Amino acid sequence: MTGEYSTAEGEGPGGPARTPKKPRSFWKELPILIGIALVLALLIKTFLVQAFSIPSDSMQNTLQQGDRVLVDKLTPWFGSEPERGEVVVFHDPDNWLAGEPVVDPNAFQTFLSWIGLMPSAEEKDLIKRVVGVGGDTVECKGTGPLTVNGKALDEGSYVYPGNTPCSVDDQGGQFKVKVPEGYIWVMGDHRQNSRDSRYNQSDKHNGMVPVKDVVGRAIVVAWPINRWDNLPVPDTFDQAGLGAQSAAAGLTVAPQGAALLGVVPVVLWRRRKQ
Repeated sequence: MTGEYSTAEGEGPGGPARTPKKPRSFWKELPILIGIALVLALLIKTFLVQAFSIPSDSMQNTLQQGDRVLVDKLTPWFGSEPERGEVVVFHDPDNWLAGEPVVDPNAFQTFLSWIGLMPSAEEKDLIKRVVGVGGDTVECKGTGPLTVNGKALDEGSYVYPGNTPCSVDDQGGQFKVKVPEGYIWVMGDHRQNSRDSRYNQSDKHNGMVPVKDVVGRAIVVAWPINRWDNLPVPDTFDQAGLGAQSAAAGLTVAPQGAALLGVVPVVLWRRRKQ
């Protein structure tokens, strides 16, 4: 005898071999994957990017009522502050939305807002363009042009056609303000149809928006599909005398898309472990 031995199929010298586990069916895995996607969507909504709906015509023609924009919430976590020319979403600083109609969402809309696919009806947010930052002097005389630190802005690329850069009225359209550090001065692109910093100068911040109330920069129009576009800083804000503008990195992945991308490696890992 040579000491050789034979084993039955599926057995080894140490005893019966372990039977390979049968992979779970896709339908059994689906609830787990949906749960992972929801968790990722919540994290993305909280820290990275969130969808917001445009409620009015105050930013025409840059944004239309009903548009959905994606807002970069990541860069503020690293100390980035709003810059001139950016379109930003911010919390209502001091009852700017008083008297505006309130819509009660249904259960499905509430769920979508919870995971970041729709704006929350409970969050009173506005969207405007940053015109002045801390230290700037912003002024409107007559119908314009609007000046920042004495430099006239050419706003033809974004101010609503037929509007004048400045509004001739005694409610706030004529002004000269110095923006304190830690604040911004905002105006809508539809100048004659926007209740912005100009018309809230009697509030506790004198029409300024505290930087701490800024949710983030609107970086892309995500919906409807035929209006997909990014929201760059207009060239007029790059002119000498206004200060250098840095190009903020834009996050262009919707929460649900990023969540699904995050699920893919998890699926592959789970399959390899089985």
